[in-house]
Amino acid sequence: MRYISSPVLLLSYVLRSCSALTLDPMSASSIKSVASTVAYGMMKYYSGNETGGTPGLLPQPYYWWEAGSMCMTMIDYWYYTGDTSYNDAITQAITFQASSYGNFMPANQTATEGNDDQVFWAYAAMTAAELNYPAPPPNYPSWLAMAQAVFNEQASRWDTSTCNGGLRWQIYPTNSGYNYKNIAATGGFFMLASRLARYTGNQTYIDWATESWDWFSASVLFDERTYQIYDGTDDTANCTAADHTQWSYNYGFFIGGLAFLYNQTEDAKWLTPLSGILNQTIATFFPKTMGNKIMVEVTCEPLGNCDTDNFTFKGYVLRWMAVAAQLAPSTANTIWPYIMASGTGAAGQCDGGTDGVTCGFRWNSTKWDDTYGVGQQMSALSAIGANMIPLANLKAPYTSSTGGTSVSDPSAGNSDASTGESAVYTDTITTADKAGAAILTVLAVLGTLAVAWFIVT
Repeated sequence: MRYISSPVLLLSYVLRSCSALTLDPMSASSIKSVASTVAYGMMKYYSGNETGGTPGLLPQPYYWWEAGSMCMTMIDYWYYTGDTSYNDAITQAITFQASSYGNFMPANQTATEGNDDQVFWAYAAMTAAELNYPAPPPNYPSWLAMAQAVFNEQASRWDTSTCNGGLRWQIYPTNSGYNYKNIAATGGFFMLASRLARYTGNQTYIDWATESWDWFSASVLFDERTYQIYDGTDDTANCTAADHTQWSYNYGFFIGGLAFLYNQTEDAKWLTPLSGILNQTIATFFPKTMGNKIMVEVTCEPLGNCDTDNFTFKGYVLRWMAVAAQLAPSTANTIWPYIMASGTGAAGQCDGGTDGVTCGFRWNSTKWDDTYGVGQQMSALSAIGANMIPLANLKAPYTSSTGGTSVSDPSAGNSDASTGESAVYTDTITTADKAGAAILTVLAVLGTLAVAWFIVT
C-alpha cells in the first residue's frame, strides 16, 4: 500500500484522482467536454497571440511546423464541437505565417524550412477550406489559395535529376537532409495534391497525385507485397536502399491521400492500396499484443524515447483515418472501432500534471506516463474529437461543388522577394479550374550534401 505523508502531496493526489478524464465515445456531451479540456491544455502552450508574442510560433522546444499542426488540429476541434473560442488566435497564426503571398515561406524560417514543414502549414489552410472555417481577413489569400501556393512551389521542386523523381526532405542544399527523399515530403505532397484535386475538380492535381503515387509505389520506400512504408532514402546512392524505420504518420499521408483521390475519381484502383495500407497500419500500430484497439507509436513509445515530433504522429493518423471513413465508406466499419478505443484510451491518459488533466502518450495505461506537451495534447485531442463524426453524422470535407466557399487561385504563390520562389503555374484557369493548370516541372540540379537520417523537424 502507498502512503502519502505530505498534506500537499495528498491534496495533489486527490485532485488528480478526481480530475482524470473519462470519455464516453457514444455521448456527444462527453466528447465535447473532454475535448474542451484537452484543447485548453494544448492552447496553454501557445502565447503567439499575447503582447510581445509572434503569431504562429510555439516556444522551444517546438519547431515551426508543429505550430501549423496545432492550428490544423484546432480547426478540426472547431468542426467537431462548434467551439469558436480559439478561432481568432488560430486565424491570426495562420495568416501571419502565410504572409500576403500565402506560401508559408516566412523570412525567419526559410533558412531551416523543409518541404514537410511547409506542407503541414498548407494542411492547416486546406483543412480550413474543406471545413468552411471562417475566411481570413480580406488582405490575405483565401485558405484554398494558400494551399495552392504551397502546391505550386512544391511541384516546382519535384526532382527528376536523381532517382527519377520524388521530393527532397529539405528545400535548400545547404541544409542537412537535402539528399534525403522521404515520405514526409513526397507523401505530404501526394496528399496535398489529392485534396486539391477533390476540392477543385482540377485534372492537373489528379495528374500530380498520380505521378507522386507512381514514384512512391515503385520506390524502395514501399513494399507492394506487405504494404509496409519506409521512412526515406538517400539520393546519393540513387535511392537503392531505404531507412526501414516505422513511423505512423508515413502511413497516414497515404491513407488520407488515397481516400481523397478515390472519392474524387471514383476509380476503384485507389481502393486496393488504401485497403492494404490501412490494414498494415492497424497491424503495425494497433498491436494485438496489447489486447485492444488502442494506437501505439511502436518505434519509440514502448521504449519511452519518443521525441517532441513523435508525440504528434498518432493524432494525424487518427484524423486521416476518420476522413477516410467518410470518403471511402467501405473502410468505415474497419476504422471506427480503433478510433473509439484510441479516443477512450487517450482520455484515460489525461490525468497528469499539476492540473490533473494533462495528457500523456501511453494510451494503454490510465496511469500518467509523466510526459507532457503540445504533441501529447494534440494527439489526444484528435483521437477524442474524431468520435463526433459518426455520432453527429458530421459532413465530409466540402468541395467547390458541394458548398465549399473558399476562393480558388491556381496561380497562387507568385514570386516572394524574401525567398526567390515563384509559382510554376503559367496559364489562366477558367471557371472552377476545370481546364487544369499548365504547370512546369523545374528540375532541381543542385549540389550534393551528406544525408542526415532524421525524421521531420
